[in-house]
Amino acid sequence: MMNTGGSGGSDKKIPPAPPGWNKTTDDLFQEAISGLRKQIGPPETEWAINYERSLLPLDVRFPRKGDVYEALEDIEVNYMTRWAAPFTGGGKAILKKGERIRVEHDPYYPQPIGTSLVPVDYSALEERMVPKEDREAAKYGGFALSVKTLDLNRKFKLVDL
Repeated sequence: MMNTGGSGGSDKKIPPAPPGWNKTTDDLFQEAISGLRKQIGPPETEWAINYERSLLPLDVRFPRKGDVYEALEDIEVNYMTRWAAPFTGGGKAILKKGERIRVEHDPYYPQPIGTSLVPVDYSALEERMVPKEDREAAKYGGFALSVKTLDLNRKFKLVDL
């Protein structure tokens, strides 16, 4: 889900957001879940990402490939399961204080509002977070965590570059 950076991977011109736009990507997802919205996509997603980026402090550090972060507290994170099939899955899990995660790839977008990371102790966290039936499925291809950039700056410490 995450590598949400917006306005960096597409050549399409996105129209400016309407005056007073203040919806986040989470707001858009909640509208879809509640039935207020049939689909989520551009230009609204780009507007939401740009709005969220505008709320970040000026001194925020954006994640980079190879960064290793250590959780400063127990924190709920989203995880995504990867499949050799045209779908993905996932859920929520707790990353415990002291556990470490690593940015495996350069974020797709510059200045992402969040990114995908993998646990340093991959096997142990995979066993704890991903249901056994998913891990044992023939088309299961692993998992990754999704963490917002602001959380990386506030709830984690950067321990290795």
